[in-house]
Amino acid sequence: MSQVADEAASAEVADRYERIAVAFTTRLEGCSDDQWACSTPCTEWTAADIVTHVIGVHRLISTMLDGGDVEAVPAGADLVTTWREASASMLGALRDRARATKIVVTPFGEMPFEDLASRVVCSDTLVHTWDLARSTGQDEQLDAAAVEFAWTWMEPAGERLRASGDFGPAVEPPLAANLQTRLLCFLGRDARQPDG
Repeated sequence: MSQVADEAASAEVADRYERIAVAFTTRLEGCSDDQWACSTPCTEWTAADIVTHVIGVHRLISTMLDGGDVEAVPAGADLVTTWREASASMLGALRDRARATKIVVTPFGEMPFEDLASRVVCSDTLVHTWDLARSTGQDEQLDAAAVEFAWTWMEPAGERLRASGDFGPAVEPPLAANLQTRLLCFLGRDARQPDG
C-alpha cells in the first residue's frame, strides 16, 4: 500500500471513530438525571453502567498504546466529563499518525493501534450508542458506514465473538431488516421497534 493510501486509511479510522464518538456524546448528553438507572438491552447493566463500560474499554485499549494500568471509573464520577476526556484522548491518538500506526500487543496478536481501535473501540462504542438510545428513548439511528464496517468483521467472526460471553444468542431479525437491525440482532439485541 502506498503512503497516500496508508494515510487515507488512517484518516478513515479517525474520521469514523469521531463520528461514532460524537453520536455517543449526543445520547449521553441527552440522558436526564433520572435516566441513569434505566434498564438497557444489556440486561445486567443500567444506562450509567453502559457509559462506564464504554469509558473502561477506551482506557483499556489506551493502555495497550501507552502502557500503565487501567484506571477504573470511580463510583459517582461525572460520566459526561470522564467520557469526554477518554474520547478526546482516543481521537488524539488516532489523529497522530505515529501513535496510530504504532504496533501494539493485544490478545489478538500484534497489530497497529489504529486497527485495534477500528474494530474494538469503534464497534463497542457504536453498539452501545444504540443501547443507550433505546434505554433512554433517544434517536436509535447509527452511522451507516460504521455499521457496515462493524458487520464486515463481526459477522464472519460469528460464534467466536459469542464465546467471550460478551454477547447473547443471536435474535432472528425481522423480514427485510436493514443492516443496522441485522447487526444488532446478530449481537443478541431485539432491535425491533418497542411497540413490536
